[in-house]
Amino acid sequence: MSVRLAIVYYSTYGTNHQMAEVAAEAARAAGAEVRLLRVNETAPAEVVAGQEAWKAQAERMAHIPRATPQDMEWANAYLFSAPTRFGVMASQMRAFIDTLGGVWAQGSLSDKPMSAMSSAQNTHGGQEATILSLYTTVFHWGGIVVAPGFTDQSIFKSGGNPYGYSHTQGQPLTDDNKAAIAHQTRRLVEVAEKLAVA
Repeated sequence: MSVRLAIVYYSTYGTNHQMAEVAAEAARAAGAEVRLLRVNETAPAEVVAGQEAWKAQAERMAHIPRATPQDMEWANAYLFSAPTRFGVMASQMRAFIDTLGGVWAQGSLSDKPMSAMSSAQNTHGGQEATILSLYTTVFHWGGIVVAPGFTDQSIFKSGGNPYGYSHTQGQPLTDDNKAAIAHQTRRLVEVAEKLAVA
C-alpha cells in the first residue's frame, strides 16, 4: 500500500474530531498510512478557557499533533474536516490553509486526491457550502476532488450528501453516519492508491 493520508481537522466542541477519528480508523483498515492532525487554535486562550465545553475539547485533543506544511508534503492524499462558520469553513482551518503558499508554489499539493467533511449546528447551516469552499481551494492547488457521490447506500441513509459527509452538531454519530464517513474515506484511499501506482 502506497497511500499516505493526512486527515486534517478543526473541532471546537468535538464533532469534527469524532468524524476524523472514524475516518482514521477506516483508512487504517483499508491499509493506508495515516496521520491524524489538528490545526492550530487561533481564538484567544482566554476565550477558549471561558467556555467549558470548548476548553474540555481542547484538552481532549492536546495529544494530537498539529498539522504542518511538511505533513502536506508527506501525504499523497488529504481528508479535511471543519465546522461551518456562516456558510464557510471555520477560520482556524482557513488560517492553516493560508500557511501553505510555499508548498503550493513548489507544486507539492498538485495531483493529489482530496475529500472533505463538515458540520453545522442545524441541518441547513451551510455544510455543503463549506465542503465546496474546501474543494475550491483544491482546484487552485491542482488537486483532485474525490467526493463520495451517490456510490453507496450509506450516503442515502446518512442524509444524502454527495459532496462529503456533513453532520448536525450536537447529534450523536450513529452507525449509519459512521458508515458514510467510512465509505467516503475508503473511496478516497482507493482513488489515491490508483493514482500512486499510475
